[in-house]
Amino acid sequence: MAENHELAKATARLDALTDWERRPREMMRVGLEPMIDLAARLGDPQNSFRSIHVAGTKGKGSVSAMIEAALTRAGLRVGRYASPHVERLTERVSLEGREVDEASLARALDSALDAYDAARKAGSPAVDATWFDLLTASAFIIFAETRCEWAVVEVGIGGRLDSTNIVNGEIAVVTNIGLEHTEILGETRAAIAGEKVGILKPRAALITSLDPHDEAGRVLEARAEELGSPVVRPRPGPKATIEEANVALAGAALDQLGGLSVRAPAAGGAAVGAWLLDERTRAAARLPGRMERFDIEVGSRRLPVVLDGAHVPFNLEAVLSDLARTPDLSGPCVAIVALAADKDAKGFVAELGKRAPTIVFTDLPGSSRGRPPAELQRLAASLGLASEAEPDAKRAFRRGAELATEANAWLLVTGSLYLVGALRGAVVEAAGRHPPP
Repeated sequence: MAENHELAKATARLDALTDWERRPREMMRVGLEPMIDLAARLGDPQNSFRSIHVAGTKGKGSVSAMIEAALTRAGLRVGRYASPHVERLTERVSLEGREVDEASLARALDSALDAYDAARKAGSPAVDATWFDLLTASAFIIFAETRCEWAVVEVGIGGRLDSTNIVNGEIAVVTNIGLEHTEILGETRAAIAGEKVGILKPRAALITSLDPHDEAGRVLEARAEELGSPVVRPRPGPKATIEEANVALAGAALDQLGGLSVRAPAAGGAAVGAWLLDERTRAAARLPGRMERFDIEVGSRRLPVVLDGAHVPFNLEAVLSDLARTPDLSGPCVAIVALAADKDAKGFVAELGKRAPTIVFTDLPGSSRGRPPAELQRLAASLGLASEAEPDAKRAFRRGAELATEANAWLLVTGSLYLVGALRGAVVEAAGRHPPP
């Protein structure tokens, strides 16, 4: 809940609109006409700053945060728009690495909502604007009003028809492609790639980790050729960690900006580039709920707890592989899991079962898009895995902590950032740590 009274009122108005993040998406509206109309009524704030547009199945949030942190260190005025948030709505809009204050977001939301109300009276396309459209417009208003030179804009879903695709990205990043949101984006990686590369603008550079011979990579390559866009493929190496792969993508984007004569005032006017991504910058870019570790006391034992929003099998595999490099996370875990109905549940649970002999399934907090825990429990049984179903997320966490303590295992909370967000406050409190400001 917002502490600022004006933000509470604005979000109450906002929440009256359709929020496809928390509802089944089979009937989701696709098309940019409402967003285009809404932005026009606001004076097209997206045209007041230069932008880097970031899409992909996983990693786009971390890559975006790294680029923002690097440009901030370079001395540039930069904003970042991200989704979803973990605990606070203000997390979605940041300025120079700091989430926007509640009063500023309230004012921007009110402006966007007033434009929406005017569209309703006029019967223009913005009458169909959604919750995400209004929030996206609000972010662009803030970037314009604070005179951002650059904005790093993370796609919500897909790319081609995403609300964010009214920006004219000078660089497009497509981190990777996995099967998700198939009811909207298509049933194959190639089809999904076609949607995600829809953010690429003519002659803008495309940064991607996908090989040109890959099913999805071929689609990206063909579109880049059509648009006269150069393709840059960083090569972090086959054994690279998730962070190393993300650093390679962010570094390639920064090098490309340097090639566009973007300078770093804080470094005597040197061209920006991957050199900005040192340990200090990477630390500033770390996000909540991404392989985030805490230690809590359960009885006489210190229990390691990891929060990670992985929700597709290939990302979960990478997360577990990276965590295993830490000695006390190299053994078995007990997992607490909530999954949206559009995710590859069988693939996810099968991958998780390689490290988690016991899983506690729970509901997706605050959403009607979740797969029922009892259904996931039956799926686990069909794979020969032990599991329990506890619809209440906080009770599921307590049960998972008991099971992990009994088994001398560590505890993993995964499957959705909504689950992570619902539990993170309690984990922080139990660990005796404070969340970042």
